[in-house]
Amino acid sequence: MNRIFFTGFLVIGLLLTGAGSSFGQRNEKSADKKALQTKPNIILILADDLGWSDLACYGNKFHETPNLDQLAAEGIRFTDAYAASPVCSPSRAAILTGRHPARTGITDWLPGRTDRPTQALLRPALPKGLALPEVTLGEMLKSAGYVTANIGKWHLGGEGYLPEQQGFDVNIAGDHRGSPLGYFYPYQNRNNAQDKQPGLDGGQPGEYLTDRITDEAITFIEANRENPFFLYLPHFAVHIPIQAKPDLVEKYQKKPVPPGTFANPYYAAMLQSLDEGVGKLIQSLKKNDLYDNTILIFTSDNGGLTVAEGPHTPATASSPLRDGKGYLSEGGIRVPLLIRWPGVTSSGQVNQTIVSTMDLYPTMQEMLALKMPATGQLDGSSLAALLRTGKAPSRSSLFFHYPHYSNQGGRPSGAIRQGDYKLIEYYENGRLELFNLKEDLGEQRDLTQQMPGKAAELQRKLGQWRTSVKAKMPRPNPEFSAKK
Repeated sequence: MNRIFFTGFLVIGLLLTGAGSSFGQRNEKSADKKALQTKPNIILILADDLGWSDLACYGNKFHETPNLDQLAAEGIRFTDAYAASPVCSPSRAAILTGRHPARTGITDWLPGRTDRPTQALLRPALPKGLALPEVTLGEMLKSAGYVTANIGKWHLGGEGYLPEQQGFDVNIAGDHRGSPLGYFYPYQNRNNAQDKQPGLDGGQPGEYLTDRITDEAITFIEANRENPFFLYLPHFAVHIPIQAKPDLVEKYQKKPVPPGTFANPYYAAMLQSLDEGVGKLIQSLKKNDLYDNTILIFTSDNGGLTVAEGPHTPATASSPLRDGKGYLSEGGIRVPLLIRWPGVTSSGQVNQTIVSTMDLYPTMQEMLALKMPATGQLDGSSLAALLRTGKAPSRSSLFFHYPHYSNQGGRPSGAIRQGDYKLIEYYENGRLELFNLKEDLGEQRDLTQQMPGKAAELQRKLGQWRTSVKAKMPRPNPEFSAKK
């Protein structure tokens, strides 16, 4: 309780003093405060390693996600939404800046997979964290008078690169880590009691991390219900280690599995806890009369984990998509995206526009009519007009650049999606794959031989884009030996 009260007093103190932002100064006049309170709150919920087809509203017949399904029913569900990268750190940097990983330099999870003699290419150098000059969503919205919080996974750098240095007034659980120390309290390193996740002390035995993060989010909401707030809620779930509540695991172990359905009871249980957290969050918003003044966004940082990587894995399957996390195949980069904008989005929309999670940054800018400076060229396109009127952004292509070997088996590659067509270029040997996703969602029929002109056209555009963003490429590995 003391920690919760301290968080509330800390936020209130920041509001009264205006420390580190213009918010307190704006609140000096009651008229300004009233004006600020009319701005919509924004909650961005980010799942970790949640596959495109894992929610019931996306067709999954084993998982139970009634709260997220209801969110989809009350807003808009995108069928062709993409993460900027098939792994976490680059995707998160792109969400928070609206800029492609090739621009921020974070092209792999931090600190990244090391070079190995069995790998033909050497990876480009990675920064220690998201560069401080980058203008994050936290900084943009804080400057506009919002109280900002990161509650959950950060994974964009440690000391010197933490949420507190990137525009967030409150940070709970966010540090350099890509995986939690565990999903059950005390969330600490078994071999080093001092190695803990920040802000998660004071729990009880048996407490579950997903529940704790939800509770912290609700505490933040209730402490700031009189002020406009931006809550960035990046859950650790459903990332490994695959650990779930025993009673929920037992429930799914007993549940009949529909024919042809991949069923992992542990993963299903983790996802149910995440969904229940979304439900509790929505109930808190309703209780505090905030639901109809809060924009809710839900998505994932990349595709689901479809290979063995620890106990109870593979976590999920991407069917009907190919591959999963770590690959530029559809299963690695296509993600669920749900948006509810009260008074704007009509209920039950299903939209097939090709969009990217990089689009969330400029979308929020336009939603709030902000003219905030960014670090440089934004790669995302605003979806505000699409949400208001159905008018799609004018962007013709989406580009991907992953010059690394992934832990899941993916290889250095780039990709372009233009209309129904998608091209993947593998950097080791220049091999191309061309697919018509409208006719072949599972990427099973390579069209490079039948359509060499289309393949050459897309390869040329992909190369021109890499040059324009100064994308760093992998280099030949002089120690490479295929026999090692």
